[in-house]
Amino acid sequence: MVQGVSVSTLLVTTCRCSGVYGSENLCPRRSKLMNKMLVNCGHEKECLWGEGIVFKPFVISGADMPRQRSLRVGATWLFKGSDQGQGMDASAERSETANEDILVFFFQLDLATRVQYALNMEQYDIAQQLRNKLTEVEAEVIKQQEAKTGSSSKSEAQDKAISILRLRADMQKAIENENYAVAAELRDEISKLEAESLAASAKALVYENVQYAFRLGQKVRHEKFGYRAVICGMDPVCCESNSWKEIAQVEKLSRGCNQPFYQVLVDMRADPNLLVAYVAEENLLAPEKLDKGRFDHPYVSFLFYGMDSAGDFIPIKQLLEKYNRPRHEVPEDSTDDVEDT
Repeated sequence: MVQGVSVSTLLVTTCRCSGVYGSENLCPRRSKLMNKMLVNCGHEKECLWGEGIVFKPFVISGADMPRQRSLRVGATWLFKGSDQGQGMDASAERSETANEDILVFFFQLDLATRVQYALNMEQYDIAQQLRNKLTEVEAEVIKQQEAKTGSSSKSEAQDKAISILRLRADMQKAIENENYAVAAELRDEISKLEAESLAASAKALVYENVQYAFRLGQKVRHEKFGYRAVICGMDPVCCESNSWKEIAQVEKLSRGCNQPFYQVLVDMRADPNLLVAYVAEENLLAPEKLDKGRFDHPYVSFLFYGMDSAGDFIPIKQLLEKYNRPRHEVPEDSTDDVEDT
């Protein structure tokens, strides 16, 4: 497990497309939210987050870097593709969006910590600037999260229901005034809104009732490519772009895009460039035996407290809150069968 890296260092090195933490293709472009956060990334020992605030993160020790780079030679066979992979290799599921989502989460944690530190040091002006930035980022994150979980669909359905009531009142007035042409137009508009409201309500209901087969921190294996991974995020349906879906051949999945998709951290001993993948539920398998083997990834120490007695990782409180997931209790009757890795 990679240790001794600060959140800020991860953000800087990843956004500069470091060869250690990701491939050169991970950050070819940034979303509006990332641009709000990462105003300028300059020298590797400092990063300007905006609002005139400069943070000086700790720098990772270089002891592990050569070892991580050398791992690629011994494990690239997993990603050459196979008959099972139908001509697609594991890199097709690499997700810049998922990686960015994790980095934004790191940034929130880092900002919250720095707000508290500034308050402890009685640097109230800096604390206020940091708090303002944190509030701005959190508002944008909530908006994006609502779109993923269907909350926006529920709000949309409620808004349309209010509009329908207003239009019905207008239609009644038009009928009373014998303005039948206007009443007919309002009737057609009401019918259209009712159909849209029904669709939005159905979508929100599906999202609310989604059942996930895997949980945060659980170790899994990819059914087609065989690599080990850890669940660090989940969406009720595929939330990636159309271009990503085409590359990942989502249309060939038996359950399509309307199934849970998971953000997974890929063991860097398999391939240090894959880093974060976005995988359909049907392509993931839980290990048949307890997997207490070593797992290397630079994000693990920030997202999890450590491993439980069954070999899975224990999510930090903030990660559970982000996805509104319950804490997992390890069954007392867990077997002693351990999968060696």
